[in-house]
Amino acid sequence: MPELPEVETIACGVDERLRGDRIIQAWFSRHPRLFKTPAKNQSEGLAGRTLLGAHRTGKHIVCELGSASGPGAGDRIRRASVPEAQWIVHLGMTGRLLVTTPESPVESHTHARLCLASGRELRFVDPRRFGRLEFRDLRREAGFSGPGAEPLSIGPEAFAALFHGRQLPIKAALLNQTLLAGVGNIYADESLFHAGIRPRRQAGRLSRTEMERLRLALREVLEHAIRLGGSSVSDYVDANGVRGFFQLEHCVYRRTGEPCRRCQTPIRRILLAGRGTHYCPQCQH
Repeated sequence: MPELPEVETIACGVDERLRGDRIIQAWFSRHPRLFKTPAKNQSEGLAGRTLLGAHRTGKHIVCELGSASGPGAGDRIRRASVPEAQWIVHLGMTGRLLVTTPESPVESHTHARLCLASGRELRFVDPRRFGRLEFRDLRREAGFSGPGAEPLSIGPEAFAALFHGRQLPIKAALLNQTLLAGVGNIYADESLFHAGIRPRRQAGRLSRTEMERLRLALREVLEHAIRLGGSSVSDYVDANGVRGFFQLEHCVYRRTGEPCRRCQTPIRRILLAGRGTHYCPQCQH
């Protein structure tokens, strides 16, 4: 499943290539499970709107949209910059959001095609159909906000408070999206390795020093992964269809039995909170 670095990379790619473009029309497939907003409502809501920008919130890509009607003379500047709607994309397990052209072959499992005034298309492809698409009219409802704290900006006190008194393993706590939004299996394993903390440790029993070490390791790992375009361990590609490179630097994730890059001890794999979990028994305590 795409995690914070992958979603950040895609959102930035969409923003860079499509900011200011206008949606001419939108087509959606007939798989209702994908749509938090009915496909017909999304098609009607998106048509004619300008893409003011795209950003990541947790594991969601939020496209900020302008007015569906052209601004009047006295209203031009305000409507050109103030979002009046949002298109919200959750990639699920295998979702991809691609900027392409109408001439590009349409992949099977394409569930959304946004035709743009520039002649480009924004396509949502999802073979396993665990992704979700949603449209919000900001004149009638609140804008999207993530369920948990932002790992890239949370401070020491707030980070420690998230886990205070919690009896669940720290790996499970990191995966809890109501605590931290965007962290998944890859970056929980990698961050715990860099912090020197075993994934089974009880979250509420970590010392303040360990918590701060984990906070900094998590931020450093996520930022480095973003710089490398994310981890392509399955179907993930960015908005241009390009694979990421951070998987080449994984220290523990999916390296079961391979030597630790620090101490040469074989990496172990356990099942924790229903997820395959990787760690070094020598470097992590």
